[in-house]
Amino acid sequence: MRRTLIKHVLVSDAIGEPVKVAGWVRTRRDSKGGFSFVELNDGSSFSGLQVIVPGELENYESEVLNVTIGSAVAIEGQLVESPGKGQRVEVHATKVTVFGLADPDDYPLQKKRISFEKLRDIAHLRPRTNTFGAVARVRNALAYATHKFYQERDFLYVHAPMITSSDAEGAGEMFRVTTLDPAAPPRLDGAVDYAQDFFGKPTFLTVSGQLSAETYASAMDRVYTFGPTFRAENSNTRRHLAEFWMIEPEVAFADLSDNADLAEEYIRYMFQFVLEQCPEDLAFFDKWVQEGLLDRLNALATSEFRRITYGEAIQALEQADTSFEFPVHWGADLQSEHERYLTEVVFAQPVIVVDYPKDIKAFYMRRNDDGKTVAAMDVLLPGVGEIVGGSQREERHDVLLESIREKGLPEEEYWWYLDLRRFGTVPHAGFGLGFGRMVQFTTGMQNIRDVIPFPRTPNSADF
Repeated sequence: MRRTLIKHVLVSDAIGEPVKVAGWVRTRRDSKGGFSFVELNDGSSFSGLQVIVPGELENYESEVLNVTIGSAVAIEGQLVESPGKGQRVEVHATKVTVFGLADPDDYPLQKKRISFEKLRDIAHLRPRTNTFGAVARVRNALAYATHKFYQERDFLYVHAPMITSSDAEGAGEMFRVTTLDPAAPPRLDGAVDYAQDFFGKPTFLTVSGQLSAETYASAMDRVYTFGPTFRAENSNTRRHLAEFWMIEPEVAFADLSDNADLAEEYIRYMFQFVLEQCPEDLAFFDKWVQEGLLDRLNALATSEFRRITYGEAIQALEQADTSFEFPVHWGADLQSEHERYLTEVVFAQPVIVVDYPKDIKAFYMRRNDDGKTVAAMDVLLPGVGEIVGGSQREERHDVLLESIREKGLPEEEYWWYLDLRRFGTVPHAGFGLGFGRMVQFTTGMQNIRDVIPFPRTPNSADF
């Protein structure tokens, strides 16, 4: 008999029909009447499936009564209507196959409540908990929504390289990729001779797929990347990871306003999709993780986004009847406390801030005519602050070259990027969305390490 996922069994109308399920035991209760109640979950849904196992089964005494939390079993039986509250159906077992037991003295998920911090130490088992199973399903839904959104709008999915010789952000916080012996690297005139390295030059794990996406947008009109990126920032905050996933669309023949429209539409689409696809999981987060989460997501799924300039943002913050940890003045980068104040107090809605000072933004952002600002944008959401950062890209060769030089970047490393401005240059724009932060916002989870399957942080690269 072919196995059926529990999520399909729970909504099935095939009452009286045979069914086969498999999964991991959440609970087992034995009745004085000589049978057992087993709750089984296979990860396909938040809810588990109740199975009634009769004592007449051949292996009831020898195996079923040894099944404890965490044991893996397959069950064949008949689907029946359930007399219990909160469940439509249950299975009356005719056969139980035990694949693997879990010793209750050693299995670490016996307790009902285990701290998220402790669960990070057993990341290989935490998907079996309610919380992390729900996180995984929400993350999956948001990833699917991303591809669905861009594919429906004729974007081409591009796989950006993970190994690069250029620093897209210019911050220098990159992991080096090398085959040289770290204890005795070859040297030339006292310096490491990278000409003898695998790629013949210094190379790194990428911090962004943006520059690669621009290359394809310059030929394919509209593209997006969705992949891992890396940053060697020695930060232990709840918002930072060393390895994280980014979504980066890039659109030719587009300006900053088009870019903001796309970001706004994409974010609303994500919330609408996950509300439709993951109601049980989100209800769990609303009840146990962050009260009011569902109301917030429903509001944002239809909300308009307020658009203001950086200058207007600074003015509103300078007039605020509150004190900030980070001083506010023209030329200062907006911090999370500033972004949240704008979205939660001043405007009470999502905000898109545009036209930032050029000195605090990346070299590739298009310079505005005022000579002071660039056509950059940040999308801010209540409760989290920045969720998207983007810009119209500098398409003028001479201005881009000047920006590279002003930032002190190695001009020779960007020859191909400059070539795009020499051969059929076109106005274009794009943005990046940190996928982990979107999952964190959608679930209400407080630490970004708890919304990625295997977090990579300073001094932590297990599993």
